[in-house]
Amino acid sequence: MHLTETAYAKINLALHVRSRREDGYHELETLFAFVDCGDVLTANSAEEDRLNTVGPFATALVNPFDNIVMQALSALPRSDGLDVTLEKNLPVAAGLGGGSADAGAVFRMVRGAYSLPDDWRERAARLGADVPACVDSDMHIGLGTGAQRVEVENDMAGMAVLLVNPRKPVPTGPVFKAWDGTDRGALPTGPASRIARHGRNDLRQPAIEICPEIATVLTSLSTTDPWMHEMSGSGATCFALYETAEIRDRAAQKLASEHSDWWQMKGSLR
Repeated sequence: MHLTETAYAKINLALHVRSRREDGYHELETLFAFVDCGDVLTANSAEEDRLNTVGPFATALVNPFDNIVMQALSALPRSDGLDVTLEKNLPVAAGLGGGSADAGAVFRMVRGAYSLPDDWRERAARLGADVPACVDSDMHIGLGTGAQRVEVENDMAGMAVLLVNPRKPVPTGPVFKAWDGTDRGALPTGPASRIARHGRNDLRQPAIEICPEIATVLTSLSTTDPWMHEMSGSGATCFALYETAEIRDRAAQKLASEHSDWWQMKGSLR
């Protein structure tokens, strides 16, 4: 048995933080979207679960036994093990849900080859608030910690995306801690395009305070004729959406010539 799954990069087209919770999490309203590229996982049957990590960001994952891929494998009962190779193409601590996306890909692998238990959403949520969304990897609204799913009209599928990261890791915890606690209101209503254009990311300013390079990335993206641009999640990755792939590709070339040290990835919304 040979399995292959893409761990699709997650972006937050809008991220409204409404309040702090007593359990340490935050009440969120977010528009999840997924790009048609990311990490790549391959797996073969084995006597026991194993993980090998390769790719440009493999060295950022120093402890394979603490990796969320192994945690996801442990969370799902199967008749045999899986020998998994993770090609780590997404930067770590980048606001792209990379680890959650990897776990989501494992869940889809197991679903395709075996089956998932009825309580798979609860098992996924125990691994991380974004993991259930990353199993689905489709556009929807997330509420609560992000695990509560609400359908939304996806009128943005196929839109060209450029992801840019200044190669600065930004851990999620300190960004949420730096949020000023002000409730700036609910997500807009309507189709995804309206929510994206009229929503906001409440974590942008606290993330910039921790990583000022984010502001430079956003300023640079603003000069590339985007349909919209914003920081994803808690940063430091920013994204821009474009009306055509040609405009996106020109933007990618422009930024590469001006900031050759930045990481970028091109794709389309799912």
